[in-house]
Amino acid sequence: MSWRTTSLRAVAEISLGRQRAPEHAEGRDLVPYLRAANVLDGHLDLRDVKRMNFTRSEQKLYSLRPGDVLVTEGSGSINSVGAAAVWQGEIEGTVCFQNTLLRLRPRREVDGRFLGWWARAAFASKIFASIASGASINHLSADRVRSLPFSFPAVEEQVRISDFLDRETQRIDRMILLRRHQQELLAEREASRVSAAVRGARIPGKRGNSRLDWLGDVPASWNVAPVSSQFDVKLGKQLNPGRVDGSHLKPYLRNVNVQWDAIDTKDLLYMNFPPNERARYEVRPGDLLICEGGEPGRAAIWPGGLDEVYYQKALHRARSRGRSLTRWLFYCLRAAAAADVFTSAGTTTTISHLTGEQLNSQRFPFPEASIQSQIVKELDEAADSDRRLLALLRKQVVLLQERRQAVISAAMNGDIDPSSAGRHRTSVRSV
Repeated sequence: MSWRTTSLRAVAEISLGRQRAPEHAEGRDLVPYLRAANVLDGHLDLRDVKRMNFTRSEQKLYSLRPGDVLVTEGSGSINSVGAAAVWQGEIEGTVCFQNTLLRLRPRREVDGRFLGWWARAAFASKIFASIASGASINHLSADRVRSLPFSFPAVEEQVRISDFLDRETQRIDRMILLRRHQQELLAEREASRVSAAVRGARIPGKRGNSRLDWLGDVPASWNVAPVSSQFDVKLGKQLNPGRVDGSHLKPYLRNVNVQWDAIDTKDLLYMNFPPNERARYEVRPGDLLICEGGEPGRAAIWPGGLDEVYYQKALHRARSRGRSLTRWLFYCLRAAAAADVFTSAGTTTTISHLTGEQLNSQRFPFPEASIQSQIVKELDEAADSDRRLLALLRKQVVLLQERRQAVISAAMNGDIDPSSAGRHRTSVRSV
């Protein structure tokens, strides 16, 4: 079947939404309106829809109809500008749109769903990004969008293509959701495994009350003691403008560098650490770094790899006194964080903080070092297995997303015949 090519303005009305201004915040005609934050690639996020005053005449200009395609007109990220979704009347009554969005309203020759799929293909293939311009904010501009080429078959074929893409992308999306659910189940399984290990669930013999509500009973022979009895815990160096210059600039770790069981050193900053401060703030291989704020208790062991590295006040450094393993403390923190121990105990201003006093006084079970070592070994082996499976699931999600985009692009280029769609299906096993 032959396809025609023309400019987008010939087949769709392209309009920019109404600008938001203080004088529109109140009035007799407050109606819901959509903005860039509500439009994601392929769907609308309507959890936070705001209201603005649109006069009756403005409502005629800026109201939405089912079948309208909404495209993000501007974004600070070039990878986000041009995200598109179709409005299907999800909210009853009059709904308008702001000037952070473009409204593509199909004319008689074009099906609204087909226009929506075209917009998604234009977003994914960077067509929208290629016409965006601006300094801090990338803008499409209605005029540049109107000039884009648009290829399309007869309306009946547009409907068949849209039906095919609806079915095929929904099937792929279900597979993506399944893979993500499997990732969530892995995380839940890990949390359950760590919690059971920390309370010695598989250790035979008599048990006693840990006197920790979140933990329950533990083997009677295990010592439940404050962190300070097993580890030397110190907070890092305070950052201030006068310390970013000097003759002793050294790399340091901050909160953002420390993730669960991983330390990212790609973006290290530098601060002045004179020789008399190095012993106090230097991080050694085997030290456990613990986040004081953000996600209190998040921790990772420094593996080494740099000649010198230090740490900022946003982190605690725990160094073993020789009676317990830092890896055991890591798993205790993991179990406590999963039980929301730190978020409920931390003092809250804008974020929660795990102070040095709170961390030092926090009580955990500390069995003999040989038992710690055996349990840690088992947990590490299970974690390695989970990481391999998690990497596989993430790779499958990427492949499925690529497959979805390939199907959309092929259909919008006329390279897929919807009547023979079965030949283009991707089985679960193939990814």
